[in-house]
Amino acid sequence: MAQAILHRIASGDKTAVQDCLKFYGGLVWSLARKMSPNTDDAEDAVQEIFIDIWKNAERFDESQSSETTFIAMIARRRLIDRLRYSNRRISASSLEDVVAEPANNSNEDLQICVEAKEAAQALKTLRPEQRQVLQLSIVQGLSHQEISDATGMPLGTVKTHARRGLLQVREFLGLGNSNTEKEVSR
Repeated sequence: MAQAILHRIASGDKTAVQDCLKFYGGLVWSLARKMSPNTDDAEDAVQEIFIDIWKNAERFDESQSSETTFIAMIARRRLIDRLRYSNRRISASSLEDVVAEPANNSNEDLQICVEAKEAAQALKTLRPEQRQVLQLSIVQGLSHQEISDATGMPLGTVKTHARRGLLQVREFLGLGNSNTEKEVSR
């Protein structure tokens, strides 16, 4: 591809829309199918996802991510939004049916699984020291001082690795960088 499809869409190239559907349709469909309760819902989700892609095409920055990653991130966010909405929506079922049915958390479990996989991928992008500090902090629950004692790193270095690592992970996941320090400080 000479010019990214998303750049072509942003510049108003009508053929780019068809190219986007052709090139990324399989990816979007497979994500929608995995995260939707049925085929009809997946079809609706795909339409919404492509509308979001077209609306946000100008935000694509190839220095930040690949086109495939950008599209997958938009798809994932839209699908998670749909799952959250469907979990909050009041069902037309009678109260007796709801009480009699066992709770079904498969959509929530799937969402957690997807988010955990993305977080693991984000950790892989970090420098080894940052990854080690975050794993000790988040997975093993160690304080900054305990990490310093265990690794022999100065306390300030541990705090710096934790902060910078979290900022990079949040950026990778598209979460921004609000209040990152509060989440890891102990």
